[in-house]
Amino acid sequence: MFGEDLLKATKLKQQELMKQFAEGKKIGFIGAGNMATAIVKGLLKAKKPAGTIFVYDCNVRQLKPMAEMGANIVYLGEELVEKCDIIVLAVKPQNYDEVLAEIKSAANENKVFVTIAAGISIEYVRKGLEANCPMVRVMPNTPLLMGKGATALCRSDNISDEDFAEIYEMFANSGEAVVLPEEQMNAVIAVNGSSPAYVYLFAKAMIDYAVSVGIDEDVALKLVCKTFEGSAEMLRSSGDAPETLIRKVCSKGGTTIEAMNVLTARDVPQAIMDAMEACTKRAEELGR
Repeated sequence: MFGEDLLKATKLKQQELMKQFAEGKKIGFIGAGNMATAIVKGLLKAKKPAGTIFVYDCNVRQLKPMAEMGANIVYLGEELVEKCDIIVLAVKPQNYDEVLAEIKSAANENKVFVTIAAGISIEYVRKGLEANCPMVRVMPNTPLLMGKGATALCRSDNISDEDFAEIYEMFANSGEAVVLPEEQMNAVIAVNGSSPAYVYLFAKAMIDYAVSVGIDEDVALKLVCKTFEGSAEMLRSSGDAPETLIRKVCSKGGTTIEAMNVLTARDVPQAIMDAMEACTKRAEELGR
């Protein structure tokens, strides 16, 4: 009888371990905005069971789309931290102090935290949590919503390779992901985090010009979008540096060189670099 009981207990334990392996670690999101939604969609696309995903937001209306995707809804930040192994802080930088104060009682060194807010460092979160939690600092961008994101990540020295790999894949599921040292994480915001706005500004100017000369706005949008897509592919795959690709488009005495002369005369490249520097400076201010 003892042998049968032991065998039964062993089988139950094996079934429990198999279930845990199939489901993976529980991932929680504090904040249910666009970025959290994009990450959750990427996880579900990668076959992460919806039952292992938990979401909390102080604005309960934000939770409805998450519930419709099958995520578990939680109504207290502290409760979410207690339930989950990995906690993604998907709130705005100015809300971090309030959120960290709310959840710190549930934080400990067995919980892994992920910060995706501009300028918020690993040390900043640990100080707010009053715990030396394993952490990953992440700078994603909004094209993550389309599965075309560009994400930079850095890791704390006390996070396991297994946990870091799971978080890395969380973002790689929805685009390109790279690993950087933390000292570069403020600067990279200007490169990938904020940069979609620069592209949209350039696109708007191109479309506005097209409309001003009588070209239909929808036609202009299609042409501009495809031009951006094709140009990105040329940068990625041609093997040519940006300067080389510029020269290949600019025939001597042609039309493109005239446009480039105006952009150069107005020092557009320097204006872009100045804008990126201002972006980095603001990130450093946010991190205090």
